[in-house]
Amino acid sequence: MPSIEALRIFVEAAVHGSFSEAARRLHKSQSTVSASIANLEIDLGVALFDRHARLPVLTGAGQHLLANAEQVLTAQDRLLRAAAGLASGYEPRLSIALSDTYQPDRLEALQAEFDARYPEIELECLIAECADLLALIESGRAQLGFVERQPDYPPGLAYAPAAEPSAMDVYVSRRHPLAQRSHVELAQLDDYRALRLTTVQQQTPQRPRGHSWSAPSYLMLMEMAQGGFGWAELPCWLVERYGAESLQRLPLAGWPRLVTVDVVWSRDRPPGPAGVWLQTRMTGP
Repeated sequence: MPSIEALRIFVEAAVHGSFSEAARRLHKSQSTVSASIANLEIDLGVALFDRHARLPVLTGAGQHLLANAEQVLTAQDRLLRAAAGLASGYEPRLSIALSDTYQPDRLEALQAEFDARYPEIELECLIAECADLLALIESGRAQLGFVERQPDYPPGLAYAPAAEPSAMDVYVSRRHPLAQRSHVELAQLDDYRALRLTTVQQQTPQRPRGHSWSAPSYLMLMEMAQGGFGWAELPCWLVERYGAESLQRLPLAGWPRLVTVDVVWSRDRPPGPAGVWLQTRMTGP
């Protein structure tokens, strides 16, 4: 069975086209490098280098096996980094639950930094709203959540405001009757179907005045509004990014409104070091 050390010597010699250069970079003698490659060729049963030229040249078999050797070394490096992270207390996986009320700009900007800091940690992003999102944190399914501030939180959850608030506004399809009006009163909305957010965890469905449709995500409500099925209160960033051409905001007094988005986590199962780093960056200036 080829050793990791033998594969590393093989890759260095192949990449630099020189046994002596491989020896210099690995702080070994040239004779040690030559002997290691010769033994590797015996173990594999193929010639890796053509030694008839002044400098060693990869054979066809050597070119084919070089990629495999590099994959083995990459896997070993990943294994060692993951083990070092676990030994240092880093969580192997971080799951975060996001409400669509949270503008993702800051998270998107931090993803590259997170990848550089914690390359072996699996990052999972879940989408949920209100009670559904809090249930993910309470159950341990997610370690961090970003949700529009709730009237109250379960006693087992801690929270802090995210760095930026989010803007919400009322939208309809551009072909909806309300889209043709230069001014709309809140009372006039009762004459048209409301598209309202509900959650799976909601024990008692709300009973709004008038006819309504509901869904557990703002993205689905936006798609309903785009279809012309009613009016919906939606995050402004979501519409600007995905629905600006088909939706129109209603000219309502007092809108858009700003909402505070909270970062929530479990007191009993707090996030690990990577989660704490992300939480700090998302709540800081």
